[in-house]
Amino acid sequence: MPASASAHRPEDLISRLRSAAADGGANLKALRELKNQIIGNRTKKLSYIKLGAVPSVVSILASASADVKATDADADADALLLQSAAAIGSFACGFDAGVKAVIDAGAFPHLLGLISHPNDKVVDAGARSLKMIYQSKLAPKYDFLQDKNVTFLLSLLNSENENVTGLGASIITHSCETSIEQKALSDAGVLKRLICLIGGSLCQRDASLESLVTIIKGNPEVVSKFLGPESGRALTAVTELTKDRCPRTRLLACMCMIVIRNTCPCYLQDVGTKTKLVLILLELLDDPGQVGDEAAFALSSLIAEKEELQKLAFEENVVDKLCNHLRKGPLQAKRIQGILLALADLCSKLESCRSRLLSLQVLSMVTDALSHDSANVRAAACLCLKSVTRSVKDVIQNLSAGSFMKEVIVIPLVQLLHDTSTSVQVAALGAISNIVVDFTTHKSLFIQCGGVKQLAQLSKSMEPTLRVNAVWALRNLTFLTDNRCKGGIFLELTASALASLIGDPEPSVQEQALALVRNLVDGCIDSVEYVMSEDGHILHAIGRQLQTASKPEVLIQGMYALGNVASGNEFHKEAVMHQLLPQIGDTTQSIIIKHLQNNDSRLRTAAVWALVNLTFPSSPGAHGRVVKLRNAGITSQLKNMVNDPSLDVKLRVRAALGQIMTFGDGST
Repeated sequence: MPASASAHRPEDLISRLRSAAADGGANLKALRELKNQIIGNRTKKLSYIKLGAVPSVVSILASASADVKATDADADADALLLQSAAAIGSFACGFDAGVKAVIDAGAFPHLLGLISHPNDKVVDAGARSLKMIYQSKLAPKYDFLQDKNVTFLLSLLNSENENVTGLGASIITHSCETSIEQKALSDAGVLKRLICLIGGSLCQRDASLESLVTIIKGNPEVVSKFLGPESGRALTAVTELTKDRCPRTRLLACMCMIVIRNTCPCYLQDVGTKTKLVLILLELLDDPGQVGDEAAFALSSLIAEKEELQKLAFEENVVDKLCNHLRKGPLQAKRIQGILLALADLCSKLESCRSRLLSLQVLSMVTDALSHDSANVRAAACLCLKSVTRSVKDVIQNLSAGSFMKEVIVIPLVQLLHDTSTSVQVAALGAISNIVVDFTTHKSLFIQCGGVKQLAQLSKSMEPTLRVNAVWALRNLTFLTDNRCKGGIFLELTASALASLIGDPEPSVQEQALALVRNLVDGCIDSVEYVMSEDGHILHAIGRQLQTASKPEVLIQGMYALGNVASGNEFHKEAVMHQLLPQIGDTTQSIIIKHLQNNDSRLRTAAVWALVNLTFPSSPGAHGRVVKLRNAGITSQLKNMVNDPSLDVKLRVRAALGQIMTFGDGST
């Protein structure tokens, strides 16, 4: 083999690096060759990582650092420091496997040591490599509640070297996670220093803006300090940067303003500012790189849960423009994810946005994204479908409902219930919940696709988020459906499993399980029989929750479930009475009295509804139940509620008392 070919073999290059490390020689050629081979090449990076290149490079860095400490400044040693730091940075740049290899090899403390080196070029090389490491989530985090870490951070931010100040800002962006840390940094003067750095070089400006977003996000106290007199014209400076010629600077300035608006809605209220933000972000979507990818996420953050801003965005044709970007394909996964999330937020509240999206004939692209390789894209597609299917009227007008249900959406969504990503499963459950609640004539299709079976399985998951969303979907599936479908659902779920869900440790699961029962027993008398199976296992579970639960939503759903059971036959009504009134010898207050006196008018309404269903004058056992209710003090309680502040409660109370009084006023 020719010598030139042999010299380029990875194994030979690794051998040369090891020799250089062992000898302490300055084999700069090997380091330069390695660096040049791996720059921008993930495949080669991984290949060299597997061959053990990273520990050899770190060993050279460590040896050169030791030589510098032992002797005066040495040009050869400095050159080794420069090249080894650059090679380490190349391994870490945009590649988590590289970051892990670099950290595992012990490079981090050696790179930090370069920050205090007397040679500015060495300092630059160390800071740049550390910044590349801090682009990854795998980078070490600093605890900013420790004074020494804050002091170190300030020393970085106060450096005259822009790469060092940029490193400090990157550490903040990566490590600051809690409101306590945000306040600690703000109080220590970090916020003030970052505001000063906004006026620095492009590198300092962008890094500072990104760090400012991290420090002020979700913290009204820090936002107030940022906008206060001590900080001068910080907001004015950020606003001006939304006009900067650099796309990334404009994006980061917009993100800073969005965080201020989301944290403290009292700021940035004028329509002109909000319109400007929307238009800038739309313009930035045209950027082919990372800025364009992130612009869609920023737009999503701006309009999420804000109907006023969604209307404004609709008026600026944002739906059309996002759909046009989606059509451009092929797009990177992050770009698709961001666009789908923005569309999901736009369509979450407004019928006009949903109608426009459907009319643009891009729904097939959204459903295609359900099978994308990226889990983030699959989840975003589910969220988009969840928003679109909030308006079933529009869906039916624009599509063939049967085909839409069976082939385009339902089958892919059911398949996603088996997804390896929990976030995808949760998002798919959210979309399914919307779809099954309204397509009344096509619910059987969902059952035929195996959807109910998988929902029943997910309701047993150890993950609470999956459990609650699976039960929620089952709840919606049973809404206004026929008894045949209910039977199929109940068969898959079983009485014992449903009773367990009612007693789940998570109140949110309890609420959805009780709402599921409420829907299950709503309708014909045959439906009520579901709660009576297995010796009334479900009914007893409802009674226990009504005695012990504290969350109003759980009690409301439980009370309505009992109210629906009370609309059944005499056997059903007596079973409800057994749950509502204390047993003989039991001195505790009856459930019904407790809930009639509750501060929540929704719970009072539900409790009175149950009494209305128990006291229909035409029911054979109504008189006996009225006597028991009077003896328990319930009639007196109802009389105290005739002028209840809630109109709903007042109307139901008068209906209940009217029925009770048909059997006399009990004053004999």
